[in-house]
Amino acid sequence: MEENNLISLSQAVEVIKTAILQGQYEAAKDVNRVQLAVYYAIGKYLSKNTRNLAYGAGALKAISEQLRKELPGLRGYSETQLKDMRRFYEAWNILDGSNNSSVVTDDLLLQDSTVATAECLPKDSTVMTAEFQNADNKIVIYHAITIPNIAEFPVEDFFKIPFTHHSRIISLCKDIDGRYYYIHRTAEEHLSVDALEKLIKQNTYENREKLPNNFVKTISNSSEARKAVMMFKDSYLLNFINVEEIGLRDKQDVDERVVEQNIVHNIKKFIMTFGRDFSFIGNQYHLEVYGVDFFPDLLFFNRELNALVVIELKTDEFKSSYLGQLTTYLRILDDHVKKPHENPSIGIVLCKSANKEFVEYVIQDYQKPMGVATYKTADDMPENLRKALPSIDDLKSILAGDKNFEK
Repeated sequence: MEENNLISLSQAVEVIKTAILQGQYEAAKDVNRVQLAVYYAIGKYLSKNTRNLAYGAGALKAISEQLRKELPGLRGYSETQLKDMRRFYEAWNILDGSNNSSVVTDDLLLQDSTVATAECLPKDSTVMTAEFQNADNKIVIYHAITIPNIAEFPVEDFFKIPFTHHSRIISLCKDIDGRYYYIHRTAEEHLSVDALEKLIKQNTYENREKLPNNFVKTISNSSEARKAVMMFKDSYLLNFINVEEIGLRDKQDVDERVVEQNIVHNIKKFIMTFGRDFSFIGNQYHLEVYGVDFFPDLLFFNRELNALVVIELKTDEFKSSYLGQLTTYLRILDDHVKKPHENPSIGIVLCKSANKEFVEYVIQDYQKPMGVATYKTADDMPENLRKALPSIDDLKSILAGDKNFEK
């Protein structure tokens, strides 16, 4: 390497070392968020200074070796891991500085002979600073995390999962929506690295079951349509609905109202099962137009979709007439209930069974955003599994701490 390159490389080591030390200090407050901020900032610094060979060939290896000399016992900063940090930045900063940027705008700023101030950073940022003095100038390091201006970006999930998981997702999945999906799955299910790799290699995102819908056709904003597709599942297990517990021994007696009332009584469980950001508005919600009354089964508002979501319950197999019924509800909701700033209402038929190919075939002719999902209750569980579980009375005894309860 030339002398100028050696000087620059030494300076780079100082910048990265300070970032590491400051990050370790701050990490006690918020381990993942701070660690990701530090790695992202280092990745940005490396991306801007090593892709064009500003430090000469083999820069990452040289930086890693020097860091280990100056910080004995340092882990996590090998040549490979520095490459991962650079890839982490480049993967999530597709359009750095643009309103279309995919993710955070963390930075690692080098100020010659000056002290940078937080005012120069984006608003709504988490800012961590560190500074040190060397023989020539003063360097101030900023790590700034700014929440992206992308509605579907899984902000909370992103900061919950470790860097190693992020690295696997970036290296194994190139599709942006796929990355969102695996980030959410990892955070929600606390997946190990091996379990995450298995999901990705099995193409779980590409093969996931989506409910039959017409969202892409009926929602003009492609981003909103994609969010709607990602929000709903093909099938739901409503295992809090139990025929025996509600006193009905004959399944034929279970009509829509029975299912509806059980959902209402267990609304928190239903929302946790159905998805995120749902707020319950009411059941048998009264709609009226031209003197004609309608009573949709369940009405929600979803904050992420910024839309009303009406759910029509059916205890039999899907029929195309259900879509006509749902269309009426959606038209009235959009005309008389929806607020001006909200997106068009979305309808879901939740039925016991459905021929997905048939649903996909008929739903495309409808002009309102709708989907069809199915559900199972506790009574639909296999007989051998049901027998293996305690009875309702036994469960109540267990929960009540009944010392006389015997297995």
